Amino acid sequence: MKTIVPCLLLHLTLLSHAFSQDMPLSQVLIDGEGWEPVAEGFNFTDGLCTDQDGNLYFSDVKGGTAVYKVDLSGKVSEFIKDAPGISGLQWGSDGRLYACVAREKRVVVFDKNGKETELVNEVRPNDLVVTHRGDLYFTMTPTKEIRRIDSKGKMSVVSSGVVGKPNGITLSRDQGTLAVSDHGGKYVWAFRIEKDGSLAHPGNYMEMRTPVKDPEVAKGDGMATDIHGRYYVTTAEGLQMFDPTGRMGGVIATPDSESGLVSVGFAGPDHSYLHVANGGTVYRRKTKTRGALFFAKPEKNEAMPKP
Repeated sequence: MKTIVPCLLLHLTLLSHAFSQDMPLSQVLIDGEGWEPVAEGFNFTDGLCTDQDGNLYFSDVKGGTAVYKVDLSGKVSEFIKDAPGISGLQWGSDGRLYACVAREKRVVVFDKNGKETELVNEVRPNDLVVTHRGDLYFTMTPTKEIRRIDSKGKMSVVSSGVVGKPNGITLSRDQGTLAVSDHGGKYVWAFRIEKDGSLAHPGNYMEMRTPVKDPEVAKGDGMATDIHGRYYVTTAEGLQMFDPTGRMGGVIATPDSESGLVSVGFAGPDHSYLHVANGGTVYRRKTKTRGALFFAKPEKNEAMPKP
């Protein structure tokens, strides 16, 4: 049974009134548009993110040696060389690229010229998200922790033991809620972000679909948010979509069911292409929506266009 505290329940109730209509996949997917590969021949792609212009960035966490870039023309190149073992990436409002270097147990940031600065070490980072005001939150799957690095570089534990295996991480479009997927369970957890950057009122209000053979473990992984407040999470069953109140909107089939689906993000022209990291290949598909950009100022969810 879901455990939702009154404050979060009130927040979700208000959202439910604002988004009372269903948000099915038909409001996102375009008839005749399917998955197409945009970067192939890698070992284990991960860390999808975008910049202001819609260029896509990703890593090859197991076999790569760089942060790779896919520009708007589809050209793939090495954006930052000598950057192996990265599992999470995101651009900040300061114009720098933040990264979880899982292999080396560090969180770092790259400037526009590729110069690296270490933020913290001796940690077990999996994935991260950075708010407009400069708070960085990252998951530590083995230790069941979520940690925060504030704009001054101070690290603190903001959640411990709440999520069984915290993995993917994203924000609501107004950046007032932090959502974290559980790789070892079947829920996506939501936390209210307080004014001081701490987390409060955890609730497991998104229930992911699970495989028949393992009904308690969805293997929730990478996450993303769109401009209408929908949440997307990669799982063993495919790319699952939820509306702002946590209701399931549908499951988008995995491009390659033989490989794991681990990361998701919007990029491309107008940030309207949904991308997934699926084994050694990054795929994309055109959608009717656009991705939320957290380096931009927090905004309210956009209303759905009338049919």
